[in-house]
This record gives sequence, C-alpha cells and structure tokens, in this order.
Amino acid sequence: MSEITTFDGKATVPELFREPELVVEALLARVGDRVRRARELKSLPRRVIAETSGVSMRYLAQLEAGEGNISIGLLQRVALALDMPLDWLVGEEDPWSSEALRFAEAYRSATAERRRAAAAALTPAPPESLRANRVCLVGLRGAGKSTLGALAGQALGVPFLELNREIEDHSGMPVTELMALYGQEGYRTLEAQAVDRVIATHGTIILAVAGGIVADPATYNTVLAHFHTIWVKASPDEHMGRVQAQGDMRPMAGNPEAMEQLRTILKSRETLYRRAHAALDTSGSSAQESAADLVALIRDQGFIA
Repeated sequence: MSEITTFDGKATVPELFREPELVVEALLARVGDRVRRARELKSLPRRVIAETSGVSMRYLAQLEAGEGNISIGLLQRVALALDMPLDWLVGEEDPWSSEALRFAEAYRSATAERRRAAAAALTPAPPESLRANRVCLVGLRGAGKSTLGALAGQALGVPFLELNREIEDHSGMPVTELMALYGQEGYRTLEAQAVDRVIATHGTIILAVAGGIVADPATYNTVLAHFHTIWVKASPDEHMGRVQAQGDMRPMAGNPEAMEQLRTILKSRETLYRRAHAALDTSGSSAQESAADLVALIRDQGFIA
C-alpha cells in the first residue's frame, strides 16, 4: 500500500485515519458492553432479546463482544427490546454511573412518602393539579384494563377511552395497519401524540393504554405526571387465558414457549409498572368484583373527585 505524506512530511494515510478507527472501535465496545449489562440487569436471556428485536442470537453475541457493526435501525430494535433509551447505549457518559440513573434507582427503591417529596421538589406545579381527575390503567394485555375501565367509568359517571381507539380514530386506520406502515418507532410517536391530545381535551377520564407504553420513557413520564396511574395486573396464566378467551390465539400459535416469554416480559417490566401510583391485582376475581375494587380504589385515593 502506498503512503501519502502531509505537507510536513510526517503523517501517512494510515496514521491520519488511525484515530477515527479507534473511536469506532471504542463505540462498538461501549455499545456491546451496555447491551450485555442491560440484558443481565433485567435477567433477560439473549434468546428473548433476539425474538423481541428480530436480531439474530449470533449477531447479538457479536454485538455484546464489541464486534458487531450494527446499524442504527437494528440497534433501536435492541434498545426497545431492553426497554432502554437508545442514547443510553451509545452516549459517551456511562449511564450506570450517571447522576440521572442514580436518582432513578434511588427513586424506585424509595418509600411512597419519599417519592412524593421528590416529585413535589422537581415538579413546578402540584402533581395533583397536573393529574386533575384523570386515571390511566397500565399493564399487560389480558389484565382486564379495557373491561374494568369501561365498568368503572359507568359506575363513576366519567368517560372511558382506550388510547388505541383514539389513535385509530385520529389516523383513520387500524393499529395493525399503522404498525405495518410506520413500524414500532412510528407507532410510539403516534401514541405520544394521542396521550397529549387526551390531556389537552379531558380533565376527567379513565384511560386504558397498551402494555408497552412503559417502554417509552418520555411518554410514560407524561402519563405519570398527568394521570393518576393504576397498574392492573394478574398472574401469567390468567393473562394468557383471558387473551385466548377473547378469541386471540396469537400468543400460543406455533409458539410452545409463549408462557415462558410472557413471564419474562412481566419480569422485565415489573419495575416500570411499579412506578404507577397504585396497583390492582385482578387474579382470581371476576370482572364485576375487580371493577368494584377499582372503583373503591379510585374513590379511596381521591383520584376522581
């Protein structure tokens, strides 16, 4: 290979490009290390991340070893599968040593009283005034959010809305078509816009959102700030049984490990769901019983005046 010198006669082509190559190598090593650490932190097998993101296990192994020259698009899929912001995987500052992450971890482990004190210190307006009389139900599909939200709305005399229905009405397209057209990232943008519309147009409402909304930090923080949020949960067996009872066989079709994957998703999102202001366990209860419990919870907590 011929070498080209600079005007001072010292630097060669390989030497000129040496630093950029080292920067790229450092970036790949940093991304690989953070993907591995995030996966281990959430106790997620590499197989689950591969299935969720659509990235092969072989490529994930190369990525974690710092040898995967991954595209931004594929890395975004991996970040979504890990429930981690993309900038946490590529930024120069170590997110595990950052002040923001330390605060987030301290907040998650704090008592309810300390959480309220921290929120009051960081929120310009009182949280209660921001949330008004809005209630949001979060949780995985099959927890009963739609059924219980509608029943509670009738009992309390307040409107009930499913966020996906708002998205469909606004776009004029079913969510399945929107996902096919815009992908997961595009859907998340539409979801965030729909949340903003609901906040702007409803001071009193019960809203049910898709289970994956907690994977988008910005949108979930908006929900927590502007809604009294309730985690509606159930056992994995009941989650699966209720979805199938609705005639949706997709969770089990051609997938004998569906139940294991459901348990893994529940485990990986549990910390996020626990950020809700209250929780309602519907395991072993009928829809009517759980609806009565939800109404009592909303009244006892003063979520809707």
